[in-house]
Amino acid sequence: MYAAERMQEIARVARTEGSVQVTDLALRFDVAQETIRRDLKELERRGRLRRVHGGAVLADRLENEPALDTRAMLKNDAKRAIAQRAVAELPHDGTVLADGGTTTLAVLAALPADAKLTVVTNSIPAASLLTEMPGVTVYMVGGLVRGATAASVGDWATGALGQIVADVALIGTNGMSADRGFTTPDQTEAAVKTAMVRAARRVIVVADSSKAADDHLHRFATAEQVDMIITDSDLPDEVGSEFEAQGVEVARS
Repeated sequence: MYAAERMQEIARVARTEGSVQVTDLALRFDVAQETIRRDLKELERRGRLRRVHGGAVLADRLENEPALDTRAMLKNDAKRAIAQRAVAELPHDGTVLADGGTTTLAVLAALPADAKLTVVTNSIPAASLLTEMPGVTVYMVGGLVRGATAASVGDWATGALGQIVADVALIGTNGMSADRGFTTPDQTEAAVKTAMVRAARRVIVVADSSKAADDHLHRFATAEQVDMIITDSDLPDEVGSEFEAQGVEVARS
């Protein structure tokens, strides 16, 4: 395969998966990791990708959010594994805050049929899913509904969350790094996530490893405000160690 063909395929994989990893691409194309790094550098120069620790993401990820249905199709295997691990962390007959992330939705979908919980969410898909579960009491937070996430945002949402004390907050993120914290592209989504973080006794971030070492415009929590990250086995050891040094428990599923 010529370099131009390989780079075209790398860009296609990034569009499909949301991100690419150097080690995975080197195995996929049977070339040295340094060759892949040169390809990613060139794709970044062309404005196709943006390099991050261990790989690259789409160049427009800082500015544009993929549609909800697009995000729901990304990293499905990782999300299912994360969801199974996260379910084990939820309290029995306790109160859970759940935001509008697709990984958060995967956790709720993995709840056992006999689950007994009170769930407060700003996500329309999450509320719809949970109403089918007889043992789950659902509170839907109101506000302006964003089409990109089908989740309510704004003063109505943050005001209601400011009156709540919950056992656990399940939060998704678009980016995470130990020194810059947890970030998302939209200011209103960040405000809701921040309110959930403040309202919970324990904060669990659920996110696949492609979100590591990626930063977006709006921070909703620092590493010190998060108790646990549940991610997949592809999270680089050095990234996990950086979070653990900040006191965050890191679980790889």
